[in-house]
Amino acid sequence: MTWTFTSDLAAYLAAAHPAVAARPVSDTLMLTVTDALKRRGSGAYGAEAPFFGWWTGADGTVAGGLLCTPPFPMVLGVVPAEAVRALGAALSAEPLLAGIRAFNARRPDAEALAAAWGRPTRITEEVRLYRLAGLVAPDPAPAGRSRPATEADLPLLLEWIEAFNTEVGEPRAASEAALRDRFAYGGAVLWEHEGGPVSLAAFSRPIGSASRIGPVYTPPALRGRGFAAGVTHAATRAAHAAGAAEVLLFTDLANPTSNGVYQRLGYTPVEDRAEVIPV
Repeated sequence: MTWTFTSDLAAYLAAAHPAVAARPVSDTLMLTVTDALKRRGSGAYGAEAPFFGWWTGADGTVAGGLLCTPPFPMVLGVVPAEAVRALGAALSAEPLLAGIRAFNARRPDAEALAAAWGRPTRITEEVRLYRLAGLVAPDPAPAGRSRPATEADLPLLLEWIEAFNTEVGEPRAASEAALRDRFAYGGAVLWEHEGGPVSLAAFSRPIGSASRIGPVYTPPALRGRGFAAGVTHAATRAAHAAGAAEVLLFTDLANPTSNGVYQRLGYTPVEDRAEVIPV
């Protein structure tokens, strides 16, 4: 039983992708990140080189993996308990993991990995993964209508995504390449009211029959009018139309408003994840 680490995306995909793709709900983040790296190159998330890992069990079968696109936290997918414990030791011994600034894992795995790491840590964020059980229209319906975002909306979307990233503390600039990729499959939806856009919801390209909503952003001055619910409902329908059998989203557990909105639209909890940093 062992972890294998590499900076070679092709090697990771050859070894670990079948195991990761077999869990398109719980491993949604792993799948969308590697899809972006394949489409936009190793610099899709920043100048630092990404790295990857996979766990091979006693029977020689790969059971899951991890990835990191610095400066973002390392993401641990679904792996057995013994893999989590072994990863704790590897965090201190494996050269590729030496620069880890934080990790993101399912809540029980995050706690076990923090304990196995053997150094003081703290949780900086807790998120909940939801999956759509059955889409419910917003009630009351917000004023306005939805439409797909297009190339003409690029400046506005760059501004809004920059604002979203600042608001949530995400360490990256908005990417024109990422937005143009979304336009290619209709993956960005705007809500319009009184002649102009008032809210945005994007969704990932369907991978293994699953798509994930996000980001969802409404400028502060326009909040509280139901626009986010309207555009999320529209984006969910668009994700289904693009081929997704499963539609997912993450919410910040510290934000009861968004958690309530998504549950009223028909999303149900799957599992919680935690981001952990050393202190």
